[in-house]
Amino acid sequence: MTSRLLSAAVALGVSGALGGVLVAGLVLPLVGGAGVGVKGVASTFTDLPPPPREEPLPEMTRLLDRNGTQIAQFYYQNRQSVPLTQVAPAMQQAIVAIEDARFYEHGGLDIKGTLRALITNTQAGGIKQGGSSLTQQLVKNIMLTQAESEHERALARVKNIQRKITELRYALAMEKKYSKKEILERYLNIAYFGAGAFGVQAAAQRFFDTDAADLTLAQAATLAGAVRTPSDTDPALGDEEQARLLERRNIVLDRMADLKMITPAVDKSTAASPLDLHMRGEPGGCGGSAYPFFCVYVEHEVLTNPAFGYTRADRERRLQRGGLTLWTSIDPIAQKSAQQAIAERVRPEDTQVAAETMVEPGTGLIRAMAASKRYGRNPRNRNSGPSTTYNLAADRAHGGGDGFQAGSTFKAFTLATALSQGWRFGEGFQTPGAFVPSSGFRNCAGKPVNDPSATIYNASGEGTGGPYSLELGTWKSVNIFYMKLEQAVGLCNVVKTAKALGITRADGKPLQEVPTFTLGVNEMDPTTVSAAFATFAARGRYCQPMAITDIVERDGSRTQIPPSCTQALDPEVADAENHVLSGVFTQGTMRGQSIGRPAAGKTGTNNGYTSAWFAGYTPNLAAAVSVGDIRGSYRYPLTGVEIGGQSYGAVQGASLPGPIWVDSMSAALQHIEPSGFVPPDMSRFGGGFTPGLRESLDEDDRRRGRDGDRDGGRDHGDGTDRATGEGPGGADGGADARPHGRHGAWPNGWQGGPRGGRPDIRHDRRHAGPRGHARADRPGASHRTTPGGHRDAGRAVAPAPGGDAVQATSPPRAPHAAPTSRPHPSRPHPTQPHTSQAHTAQAHITRAHKQPAPARPHPRRDHAQVRDHGT
Repeated sequence: MTSRLLSAAVALGVSGALGGVLVAGLVLPLVGGAGVGVKGVASTFTDLPPPPREEPLPEMTRLLDRNGTQIAQFYYQNRQSVPLTQVAPAMQQAIVAIEDARFYEHGGLDIKGTLRALITNTQAGGIKQGGSSLTQQLVKNIMLTQAESEHERALARVKNIQRKITELRYALAMEKKYSKKEILERYLNIAYFGAGAFGVQAAAQRFFDTDAADLTLAQAATLAGAVRTPSDTDPALGDEEQARLLERRNIVLDRMADLKMITPAVDKSTAASPLDLHMRGEPGGCGGSAYPFFCVYVEHEVLTNPAFGYTRADRERRLQRGGLTLWTSIDPIAQKSAQQAIAERVRPEDTQVAAETMVEPGTGLIRAMAASKRYGRNPRNRNSGPSTTYNLAADRAHGGGDGFQAGSTFKAFTLATALSQGWRFGEGFQTPGAFVPSSGFRNCAGKPVNDPSATIYNASGEGTGGPYSLELGTWKSVNIFYMKLEQAVGLCNVVKTAKALGITRADGKPLQEVPTFTLGVNEMDPTTVSAAFATFAARGRYCQPMAITDIVERDGSRTQIPPSCTQALDPEVADAENHVLSGVFTQGTMRGQSIGRPAAGKTGTNNGYTSAWFAGYTPNLAAAVSVGDIRGSYRYPLTGVEIGGQSYGAVQGASLPGPIWVDSMSAALQHIEPSGFVPPDMSRFGGGFTPGLRESLDEDDRRRGRDGDRDGGRDHGDGTDRATGEGPGGADGGADARPHGRHGAWPNGWQGGPRGGRPDIRHDRRHAGPRGHARADRPGASHRTTPGGHRDAGRAVAPAPGGDAVQATSPPRAPHAAPTSRPHPSRPHPTQPHTSQAHTAQAHITRAHKQPAPARPHPRRDHAQVRDHGT
């Protein structure tokens, strides 16, 4: 009976909506439980619904470096939609030939094919044969694409007559709305071709490393043959699947010849050719990126920033489906420089890890982000393997861990605070050999945070202490000098300076506002520290680290993301900071290590050698390098270790992070013209008096003369090796910070030289100017702020109840603002920090807001006691 019905229907030669009615009328009575009767056939296929809702197809998001080269991609489906004009004619013909030869003739329903399939499936009791037109297949793919849950996808795939009727109705509606070319274009962009390729453009690139517009006849026939059963013909799976794909290709060629799209001769010659696949890897996510750790940073930036979506699910959808093109800040030259410098000294197999981030001063643009580990998971998920999924150069909010204690790099913030309050380069005080922070320290809540149970010592080289000026104490990185300096300028003021420069803990927790703050007790990441030090290079302008510079939507619209910057320090204070920190290279802990251009920085070696740092900068680029053990810095200190094939008695800031910084910065800046820092205002910062310093240095001269060393000082101080910075000398590498000769060398990097000349380090009252008196930092002395804002120095103040000395205070300021400068009698009060530009929510893409992250274990983290302190 069914064959007679089929013959009769075919003989009628009907099509279109009438054909749909006839098909339903002929077949539905034979199918029990279909839920549709003959009386409802007319309304089913004449009262058509609107075409299925078409949301934009999921398209990959691409990450580009600053030059426009793709560095990563994210996708839910590997797809790049293209117009039909960018699809080779051979591809258009091949897909029509094999999937719907009567595509240009029917109105959405091929009567012959559909009747044949329906009757066959009815006899078999299920769906055994396909008869769908291209338009019907398009409808099915739209439903599958829009399904977001497994339940919705299962409904879109269910094999029953009801779903088939729904597809038919939608197909007829689409034929009324769109032209054949529009339908074919939509189909070619939505179809799955196998090997993870959605759409003809992605398939052309995946199978043949070419574009859809350039497909040859053989390539087009191959892709057309893959659509029917893509999992069975996936060439990435092996030889058996490739053999089936070759067979399918030749079937397509034969069909094209039958339809006179190609000649039999062309069919024969093309079928004799091999597949000639050129499979291109298309890994999604950061695992396939050349810059995986920077990729992780960008990914977390998108997923945590409300500018990309209201909820995290919205942001994930936009990243994987939105078809965005994200221009990033990464610079290939700087990135290669950082990666090579690390790889030459630290191996992926080492349990000690090194990480570096480079940031551009004045913009916050991240130019490089590298680590010693490979990105990925280790066998059995071991922490000590050659790979890691943690972004070692970033904080937890950007895929990193808990960081390492930053050590003496934090002294730079205390120095900036002192300079803001009017301290001069030559000012200082006598420093004891040990210091107990039993009084004089209050956090920003006004609560005493003294720790009488802790005793702070200098690193080897300073012995029992002595007189140190602001310059000399910095160059030699003297712990007790900086503890007393922090006490004098106010712990809270130092914390405010650090926060104004973007300092936040890597784990997202509040900063520990404790006496050892200046010694780097807080765990940090290289990105945060690099951005903070870039502030000095930018003359006090702090910019949030910025990875995304432009967002291009799938429609081509472009949004540029401006830097997010504030004036965190008085520019002249930053100039003075640069002057002092430049001496670290010429007089201090990095003496003997140069990049051949003006530079400034600060070493950091944590107490017990648990971690080591170097943070430095030029006017063009800033970078921070951290080194620590990924298994836990306190359980596995950097003593008696072999790293990168080199043995270290103890890793210090100048012995491993310093050389990495020197090599990476030298290479990154090789094509950039050197420039110098703005010289400091010597009338404001020059001079100063440190009791006993002149006599101490004269005695040092005499001692050196007795030792036969009158030529300007030792090569690197107290036997420290010049190349590695190791030895028994001072903190952070043991450099002797005494300047060459009697008058000292002017640190390199100053445009036009110093204003008024570089004074002798043996400052006396003649250089001190209006503030030439001795500091009140001796025991029992303090400073008070007068109502007019001037400091009343040199007078002892009775301890407050409980033993705490009265602290110097500054006018109230907004949170995260730098402390107010101490006015100089001859200079106007500095201006308040200001925001350089207001930003809309969409424009604020620079850095995700730090939100408290959920607690999670991290292999590198050991609990650090407050009394542990850097050197």
